[in-house]
Amino acid sequence: MTEVRIHEHLVEDRRGPVTWLRIDREDALGALSRSLVTRLGSYFDELHTDDEVRVLVLTGTGKGFIAGADISEYDRVPQAAFDDYQRLSRRVFTALEQLPQFTIAAVNGYALGGGFEVALCCDMILASERAKFGLPEVKLGLLPGGGGTQRLARATGIRFAKEAVVTGAFYSAQEMFERRVVSRVCVPGDLAETARTTAESIAGNAPLAVREAKRLIDQGAQTPLDVGLALEQQTLSSLYATRDGAEGIAAFLQKREPQFTGK
Repeated sequence: MTEVRIHEHLVEDRRGPVTWLRIDREDALGALSRSLVTRLGSYFDELHTDDEVRVLVLTGTGKGFIAGADISEYDRVPQAAFDDYQRLSRRVFTALEQLPQFTIAAVNGYALGGGFEVALCCDMILASERAKFGLPEVKLGLLPGGGGTQRLARATGIRFAKEAVVTGAFYSAQEMFERRVVSRVCVPGDLAETARTTAESIAGNAPLAVREAKRLIDQGAQTPLDVGLALEQQTLSSLYATRDGAEGIAAFLQKREPQFTGK
């Protein structure tokens, strides 16, 4: 385990095929500055072509996962600068969502505004019992700008999304679990271990199959059922022709652990 600081507020820890990325800005509860968002964007661009990484775990430090944008950077900035930052955030969040690797948000504390939006861009959300989720932008006279109104509605339905956005309320991890946004709620001390075992379990499966499963489910949610079913069969056929497909079948019949290579 070797942690590398890749930005003033970002720490990377590569553990074989699983990479951890930790927001390390405890004094500001992980608030997203422009500098931090910019570095996240370049990081996701780099990770997109990194076949060595199969799973990315994104987490925070202390009481904050990501407590939204750094509001001090909004104060009296020109309209053009504000709009430019919103476009940057949207591009970076979409880059996270579109990573080929499986992504896990290990939400240790406050996931508010942009922090909740970041979590919604991940494939799975694991949350500490202490975690709080919310989109409080309306309390500033604003609205979510990183996909909150759209991704939350798709995750939970429009009625709850409207409630969350127009009230700006905070919700517990258990409430988000009941809304099927959070996959698992953990005792605070167990969050890291739960994220580790989950990530390693996923990383141990055939990497091409995991990537294609993620792509198919995301794409299928936006297409008619018959189109999605056709894509599923095409993808299954292509996976059967891979070395990993042959290896998985052989290992099963020989009662041994498969050695997947991503080919």
